Amino acid sequence: MAALSALATAVFVTSLTETLPAGLLPGMSGDLGVGESAAGQTVTVYALGTALTAIPLTAATAGWRRKRLLLTAMAGFAVANTVTAVSGAYALTMVARFLAGVAAGVAWALLAGYARSLVPDRLAGRAIAVAMAGIPVALSLGVPAGTFLGETVGWRAAFWSTTALTVALLGWIAAAVPDRPGERPEGRAPMLGALRVPGVVPVLLVTLVFVLAHTVLYAYIATFLERMGMGGSADLVLLAFGAASLVSIWVVGAGIHRGLRALTLAGTVLVAVAAGLLAVDAGTPALVYAAVVLWGLGWGGIPTLLQTAAGDAGGEEAADGAQAMLVTLWNVAMAAGGVVGGVLLDGFGPRSLPWSVVALLIPVLAVVAGARAHGFPARRPGTGG
Repeated sequence: MAALSALATAVFVTSLTETLPAGLLPGMSGDLGVGESAAGQTVTVYALGTALTAIPLTAATAGWRRKRLLLTAMAGFAVANTVTAVSGAYALTMVARFLAGVAAGVAWALLAGYARSLVPDRLAGRAIAVAMAGIPVALSLGVPAGTFLGETVGWRAAFWSTTALTVALLGWIAAAVPDRPGERPEGRAPMLGALRVPGVVPVLLVTLVFVLAHTVLYAYIATFLERMGMGGSADLVLLAFGAASLVSIWVVGAGIHRGLRALTLAGTVLVAVAAGLLAVDAGTPALVYAAVVLWGLGWGGIPTLLQTAAGDAGGEEAADGAQAMLVTLWNVAMAAGGVVGGVLLDGFGPRSLPWSVVALLIPVLAVVAGARAHGFPARRPGTGG
């Protein structure tokens, strides 16, 4: 558990670095001298750095020992967040965010497989759930805390805090995480060969569209709330979202062994309903909080479900390739979500953001429901039931 908790903290750092600007856009935009839509592209460029480098860097570092690779990636986060914290120029901030995304591409392709390697096969799904718990913790504690710091001390303090945590994490990983060897050259399957494995493509398609839907709204949540008359409540709204996400990750961790398909369908429906509520009436605080709780309950376990589905579909030979492509498409979707969200916000107003989520999740629901034999089967491999 000490090792898995360290991996969960690494996931926390990557998720926090990725999403921290969502609660800081007003302050960042003012300090960097750009509009809020331009500041929102700090999320986009991060995702772009991951999307462009995850597959080639995963292939290039496949032979590296896992601990060395993880330490290198985390050191990259420390440097990138430090530069972001001190930068007074928009261009330099964007470069730092891109480099943070490159570090994320390495980390995300590594972490799920690392977690699986620390436990027996029958506990692989739960090990990934523990590691991926860093995501809802980042959303429930990290982003609201960063938003609070941004509103009281200044947005730079949030990035300095992330740097300090990452430095501490480097020592924790060095002390507590067992090393694992990289792949031998003769044992490496071609990355793109995973696309020929039944079930991989549906999982990747769901990843692309679901993450796009989520990011379109989440990347601009502070601005959305501000324009809906709840600008001073962004930290509390994000806290409610993250707390619900923690509940979701617990439910997924307990039920993923036998219920991956049902949990993915339920998560999709919950997020769609939440977005529908926000689209219809985002001016009533009680309804907004109810909606973000449903959103958190639906979204919190999705990273674990999709990582596990990709690993199951890929099998022993293609799991790493499937994970690398999942990471790439995840961040392509995040980059696209930042751009699409900005366009929708400027061109059609804030209510267009939740309506787009509803529209995008309809095909997600159809793909998950249709991938009954491979991708999202009713019975996971090795469960026996």
